[in-house]
Order: sequence, then structure tokens, then C-alpha cells
Amino acid sequence: MILITGGSGQLGQELQKGCTARGWAFTAVSRPAFDFERPETIEACFTAARPTMVINAAAYTAVDAAESNLAAATAGNHTGPLRLAALCAAADIPFIHVSTDYVFDGAKGEPYFETDPTCPTGAYGATKRDGEVAILATDAKAIILRTAWVYAAHGKNFARTMLNAAKRTNALRVVADQRGTPTAAGDLACVILQIVAALQQGGWQEAYKGLFHATGGGETTWHGFAEAIFAAAVPFGLTRPTVTPIATADWPTPAKRPADSRLNCEKISKIFGISLPDWEKTLPGIVAEILETESQPPKVHSPL
Repeated sequence: MILITGGSGQLGQELQKGCTARGWAFTAVSRPAFDFERPETIEACFTAARPTMVINAAAYTAVDAAESNLAAATAGNHTGPLRLAALCAAADIPFIHVSTDYVFDGAKGEPYFETDPTCPTGAYGATKRDGEVAILATDAKAIILRTAWVYAAHGKNFARTMLNAAKRTNALRVVADQRGTPTAAGDLACVILQIVAALQQGGWQEAYKGLFHATGGGETTWHGFAEAIFAAAVPFGLTRPTVTPIATADWPTPAKRPADSRLNCEKISKIFGISLPDWEKTLPGIVAEILETESQPPKVHSPL
């Protein structure tokens, strides 16, 4: 039995689809039944599920809000996941945890390796980094995947925000001096489930414990990402807006973002033999799914 936390989120939904397609038994939990800010719910859900493996896709992901909600961010990214990792350690089962590129400050100038020192620039990244350190200090069979710029056809993300904005205006300004890699939630879920399959087939290996980077292939900027989104949407009738590149300084936010958070993903390929596809290959299908879903008329339920 696989326990998936954060089941209602972008990654959580994709993990459920993947488990269902593979015929794997799983239990997915979300707020309010499972809430890192209410520690008693963590053990209650864990005990009820009696899992043989846990995938933690739950987190506090509001990057700017974390600056003024440190307690909630700490619970969601550090102390909560640590409690879950401790339960996995006690049960001697694998724990797969998702972290972020925001543990780095983006000043390196080239893709980060797992061994590079962390230096988060905001509360979100700091709480995620603290969660990583705490989890790896336990006896848990922990695999931590750092990812970046996650998006899907559902949930709140950059792709959906851009497409919605294009329906309201024909001119947008998007930051062009932050570099990274868009990662489709479905692609990330596929990699995680490939790791699950490896654990099921070959059991735990010490080489599995630790940090791994897992993002889509390639790289771009937020401006480049936006332009690619609109290019993929044109065949569906979207009028392509003008997208003006701007500097980070022209779009001030409460939390400072890393300027270059590209991640080197060689380790996950070497240890598990898996990788995510290039972000540009996956994007058109997700844009199509977003636009096709939004164009469908609402379902009308007739009374019985």
C-alpha cells in the first residue's frame, strides 16, 4: 500500500493516475484530513493506511506568503515532513519526499549538483532546505527529489496563469532574467513511480538514500516559458499576446527568487537509469489539455 500525501495537488493527482494505471494499491490524503499544521493528523493517516511506502507530495508552496507565514511554511516543509519521515523510519519503509530548486541562491552560473552547498534566498527555500537536512538525519530510507517550476493541466501554476491572462489582455510583461527548467507534474510523477517500481522489484539499496535532482530536460526563462506556452496555444485559436521581457527588479516580490536555479540531473539517471523528457516536448500536450478542458461546456445533472 502506497500512501500519497498532498493528493489534491498537481503532483498528487498525477501520482494517483499513475498508480491507478499500474494497478497499484494506494491511499491518497489531503487537507483537512491530513494537515502538517495539525501533527495529530499525520500519525492518524499513517496508522489508518498501514503503508509499505510513502510519497510525500504535500508542502507549503506559497513562495511569497511564506515570508509572512513562517510558522505555516515551517510546518509544511520542515517539521511536518520530519514527523512523517520518523514514522517511516520506525516502520522501516521507504520515504520519497519532494523538495525544490529554491534551496539554492542561483548565483553559481551553471546547473547545481546535489552536493553543492545550499543558500536559500527566502523563507520558502529555507524551510524546504531545513526539511531536507532533518529528514536525512533520521534513519528513514529517504529519497529526496528536488524539482522546479512544476506545472500541470490542473491546479495553480504558471502555464494556466499565462493562458488565463492572455484571455484578458493582449500585452504581458514577464521576467526574463531568471533561468530554470519547467517540469510537468505528470513527468515527475512518472519518474517517482519508476523509483517505486525499482524499490518493489529490487528492494532498498543504500545508494538510494539522499538527494536527487529531477527536472525536465533543457532550460529557459520565465519569459521563454511564456512564449512557448502561447506558441502551443495558437493552434487552438488563442490570439498570441505581446510578451515584453522585463528584469526581476521590474517585478518586485516579497520573496527573492534565484536568478539561475538549473539543476544537474545526472545522478538520478546514473542510480536509477531514468530521466524526465525535455520540457518543450511535454508542454504542447499540457497546453492542449488545459484549453480543451476549459472549452468544454459544464455538465448538467438531471434530477433523479
